[in-house]
Amino acid sequence: MVCTWLPGQNANASTNYTLYYWYEGLGNHQQCQNYIYGENFGCNFSLSIPNSTNGYPTISILIRDNSEEIRPVCTNRNPTTIVKPGPPRIVTVSMIRDEIHIEWQKPGTFPPNCLAYQVEFKDSKSDFVQLYDIKQSNKTWFPNVHPNTVYILKVRARPEETCYSSSHWSDWSEEKSIGENTDFTFYIVLILTIPLTVAVATIILLVYLKRLKILIYPQIPDPRKIIKRMFGEQIEDSQSCPGDDFLNVYKPAMEEEIHYLVCIENPESSTSENEDRERPSLQVKAL
Repeated sequence: MVCTWLPGQNANASTNYTLYYWYEGLGNHQQCQNYIYGENFGCNFSLSIPNSTNGYPTISILIRDNSEEIRPVCTNRNPTTIVKPGPPRIVTVSMIRDEIHIEWQKPGTFPPNCLAYQVEFKDSKSDFVQLYDIKQSNKTWFPNVHPNTVYILKVRARPEETCYSSSHWSDWSEEKSIGENTDFTFYIVLILTIPLTVAVATIILLVYLKRLKILIYPQIPDPRKIIKRMFGEQIEDSQSCPGDDFLNVYKPAMEEEIHYLVCIENPESSTSENEDRERPSLQVKAL
């Protein structure tokens, strides 16, 4: 049995407490030896119920401080109403096709069929929690699970009403996970990379084949272009002969035609001499 309590309102932090307990068939009261220290004080002790006693007797508990400055506390408890099982221990978790099978070990030394269980079933994608109540069995299975999802399971226990009047649930067991969480990012990148790789490889292959084709099957030159190129070069050579240039350089220049202008004065009469002087006649002959 585990008993916890709060410290006194006016008590010092260094106050020491003592717990005493007794029940029918024990004889003398006993002092608890295994104390718990922390935010709350506590102590746990073992119950040795005589076989001659029918059922569980009522347990009386007294808590007081050693200095007797704080008013002591005394209470009576029926063990059947305060039963809290320990956490179960998961033994196996396996996946068979599309089913998850789980099995666990019951806590303590409870009589058969005196514990009920609750299994928490959660998947990593949706974080949706499902609770399943299991009675009179320490194993169960879950159908229609997805293989590419991680599932997390844990178990807790509670006393059956047919054996105890307690409604205390045990602490949850250690979590167990199963399955694989597939990362679809890898597949998306792969889907985008494959077409791009194929396109680049195709372009490289086409360029390589084009160069290879040129090497294997070289282009045949056009004879007409060759002949035209050959005769064109000869004509250009003949036109650019140095003898012609020499003759052209030393060819005498053509004589320019020279025209002489001769002015002839024609006297007609003495009377008109003065007039003629004023108005001379001009005749132009080309020689």
